[in-house]
Amino acid sequence: MIKKGMMLFCIITFSSILLSACRENPSPHDALRKYTKLWTNQQFADMYAMLSKQAKQNISKEDFVNRYKKIYQDIEVTNLSVKPLPAKEKDSGKDEIKLPFSVKMNTIAGPIQFKHEALLVKEKVQGGEQWHVQWDTTYIFPQLQKNDKVRISLISGKRGEIYDRNGLPLAMNGTAYEIGIIPGQMKENEETIKKELSELLHIPVESIDEKLKASWVQPDYFVPIKKVAKSETTLLEKARKIQAVAVKEVLEREYPFAEASAHLIGYIGTITAEELKTLKNKGYSSSDRIGKRGLEEWWEERLRGKDGAKIYIEKSNGSTFTIAEVKAQDGETITLTLDAKLQKTIYEQMKGRAGTAVAIHPLTGEILALVSSPSFNPNQFVLGISSEQYKKLENDPAKPLINRFAATYAPGSAIKPVIGAIGLEKGAITPEQTKTIIGKKWQPKDGSWGNYFVTRVSDRLQNVNLQNALIYSDNIYFAMVGTDLGPDKLKEGLRSFGFAENLPFPYPIQKSQISNNGNLKTGPQLADTSYGQGQMQMSILHLATAYTPFLNNGDLLQPILEKSQQKTVWKQQIISAKTANIIAEGLKQVVANPNGTAHSAYMKDVPLAGKTGTAELKENQGEKGKENGLFVAYNTNNPDLLIAMLIEDVQHDHGSKYVVNIVKNIFQTVK
Repeated sequence: MIKKGMMLFCIITFSSILLSACRENPSPHDALRKYTKLWTNQQFADMYAMLSKQAKQNISKEDFVNRYKKIYQDIEVTNLSVKPLPAKEKDSGKDEIKLPFSVKMNTIAGPIQFKHEALLVKEKVQGGEQWHVQWDTTYIFPQLQKNDKVRISLISGKRGEIYDRNGLPLAMNGTAYEIGIIPGQMKENEETIKKELSELLHIPVESIDEKLKASWVQPDYFVPIKKVAKSETTLLEKARKIQAVAVKEVLEREYPFAEASAHLIGYIGTITAEELKTLKNKGYSSSDRIGKRGLEEWWEERLRGKDGAKIYIEKSNGSTFTIAEVKAQDGETITLTLDAKLQKTIYEQMKGRAGTAVAIHPLTGEILALVSSPSFNPNQFVLGISSEQYKKLENDPAKPLINRFAATYAPGSAIKPVIGAIGLEKGAITPEQTKTIIGKKWQPKDGSWGNYFVTRVSDRLQNVNLQNALIYSDNIYFAMVGTDLGPDKLKEGLRSFGFAENLPFPYPIQKSQISNNGNLKTGPQLADTSYGQGQMQMSILHLATAYTPFLNNGDLLQPILEKSQQKTVWKQQIISAKTANIIAEGLKQVVANPNGTAHSAYMKDVPLAGKTGTAELKENQGEKGKENGLFVAYNTNNPDLLIAMLIEDVQHDHGSKYVVNIVKNIFQTVK
């Protein structure tokens, strides 16, 4: 019994000795591992608990936690990793030891990494001893001494600019004027001044009050109220005359050609919360501005400047030490094939009528103009458009916010040269072959169309060949061609011209369609499609491009928008050179022949070839509807310009003749 008691006593005593030894010999390596893990997780309060008594005397818990948090937030620390490194020095009963560790992090100025040594000291605590970190400011960054400051310098990367082929700016980093108030100068006239400025700038007084009540505002500070374009000289002059109102020049995005190029170039604006969710991983912040429409949006990645940043230590003696730096990168400067003056001329010639136009170099495929009318002033959006101004644009019946060159329309008779070319290539017609057409109405003799007839404008000719059909724009002739071809051959031919395909073009343009489901049925649908009606839809750019085979021996060119691009054939030899020449000769006669539908565009000094089109928009045959007028034309002597234009609602303006006269004026202006 005594032996058993002695044995139990020995076991208990031995266990106590072991536990005491564990308490008395804590490991500094374990302490550092725990500390670096807390650091990696940015648990700064728990880190402070592991500091030595001396370190705690030098910095309070609040200051310790706040300093780490502020520095890490300011420099935007991510992917922080702090790890102990293998130590040469062994724990051999000393009361202090230096152990190495590494720090890695990503920041606003790029990656930062360094190695440092932590001094750990053994200190008595209740119930034993523990290792604590003898912390100082060098643990944040090795070069950071007690009275030094961590600073950040941000350098903005400039947004890339967009130029036309002649070096004229379409989107540039220019300047504007900012109208503001210096509160201390208002004195007893505050309400009168705010009311006067409100009426001048078309903004509510409440909006001015909100800006004046911002927490940062001081009596002698300039408080910005609204930006205005430099061209608003009258408004600026009036603003300067108001007591306490000041005007200063600020950097701003400018669009010199304003409405004329707005739909193509677009504009920039402040990023929305929804956009930020999508783009946050690409380095955007809530204060950034991004492309909102047009090429500004489509080429955002290319145009966007990337800001630079430098993190540095400002020493107490005024010297600095750079910790990390990322250089600012300016966005790409892009030069378009566009001719800005031609773009403006076309836009102005359209006189605000709803429609769209494209000008291309038919031998290279270069886009010289791409217009949607009416339009809006992108500078208003950049400077801050008022809700009143925006509602006016939204409610305008002419719909200036709609981009019409990206949309599709029925091409009407403007497609007939394409149908004629397909008919020649498929052997459905020959240039000399005539079709006998009597009267203004036609349908197959079998009566399978019921009460549906194809009609033509003139019945002067009864024996109609391809050239005469183009000159007179004979619907019945082309309906017969389509019927002879049949749905499969016509569809195959239209697809060879790029129907039902995305245009190989950097700006998103709707696909042109043969029909709603892509198929054709024999009967009225096939006939109507053959003269550009039915369910056929084309973009104005595709229509212009579809004429390029007639000037390039049968090659369909790719439309190009950047000056750096080379001439590219989209579809090679879709028709023979012989067919191309036959159609081109017919297009000359459409203008030159006195009976041609575009004869009003005839000019001796600027000989044009082209084709008119009138697309009727109606639900049922026989009823009156709206009409869109079209004209595609090019200079036969100097084929460096082809214009395709569509104007909506021309039923009261002599149809396509209205468009013919506009296009004629443009050629006269630019000759």
